[in-house]
Amino acid sequence: MSTFNSDGSATVLRDDGVLVDVSAEAVTAGGWRMLRPGQRVTLERSPDGVVVALRLPVL
Repeated sequence: MSTFNSDGSATVLRDDGVLVDVSAEAVTAGGWRMLRPGQRVTLERSPDGVVVALRLPVL
């Protein structure tokens, strides 16, 4: 996770260096109340590529 915004949305920095904006709804759908910089997450996407949830990373 790169930044967590006061409105509950976030910007995620992928491993390949691409920044992805994530809505507050997608953050809460994953069960998060807040994220911290550097937090590792997994992006869950809809078939059309929209991030619908942030999940705990699968190791």
